[in-house]
Amino acid sequence: MKALITGASSGIGRDMAKYLGKQGFDLILVARNKERLEEVKSEIKTNVEIIIMDLSSEENCINLYNQAGDIDILINNAGFGVFGLFTETNIDKEIEMIKTNIVEVHILTKLFLKDMVKKNKGYILNVSSIAGFLPGPLMSTYYSTKSYVLRLTQSLQEELRRQKLNVKLSVLCPGPTATQFLERANVTFKTKSASSEYVAKYAIDKMLLGKRIIVPTFKIKCAKFLCKIIPDTILVKFIYYIQKRRKNRLKILKKLT
Repeated sequence: MKALITGASSGIGRDMAKYLGKQGFDLILVARNKERLEEVKSEIKTNVEIIIMDLSSEENCINLYNQAGDIDILINNAGFGVFGLFTETNIDKEIEMIKTNIVEVHILTKLFLKDMVKKNKGYILNVSSIAGFLPGPLMSTYYSTKSYVLRLTQSLQEELRRQKLNVKLSVLCPGPTATQFLERANVTFKTKSASSEYVAKYAIDKMLLGKRIIVPTFKIKCAKFLCKIIPDTILVKFIYYIQKRRKNRLKILKKLT
């Protein structure tokens, strides 16, 4: 069996690749950093093909689909965040984020899902976030992209269920995870982050069992539950307070380094 993983050069994507390799899967690993992909490949004993590609380009997404051929698992993991006031963040960076976090996921899901429906088998795991359940002041564009991924996946799950197809679609909604995402988003967390190894293994195991919404760690499960019962008018104020504390903490850390 073969799995394709985007954003596979670091963090959750890297650890998903290692875990699937241990399970005997051949892999297609996609990212922009060739050196890091080579490092991941060297640690996996099954057949691994690496593709160096920027998936913020619609054309590249279609090229990736054509290059990959027949696969059994698609993991849409590539993505990043931008922190700051909406009126102050860089619009070019945000457009790149929207293309990576939304357009890439949309294109690859559509193309590979059509093939899986024809075969009546396959797995797709889209990586969203606990942010997908929340309003996100100070990371408004990022939270919105993750909401799109969550709702798209849930909608497709219902379509597949009604067609009684044996294609499994899952969405991963982790909380803070110890990856390079935090560095790229220019944000830090006071609470302890989950390890990417744990999140990757948990996600793969649940995906293969057909779990629809995958939420690692008890703390994040509780946060998801609270999202359902607390009004948005309160949630948005709470999230702003949390994000503001992160920004202030980041300023302090920069002064100390």
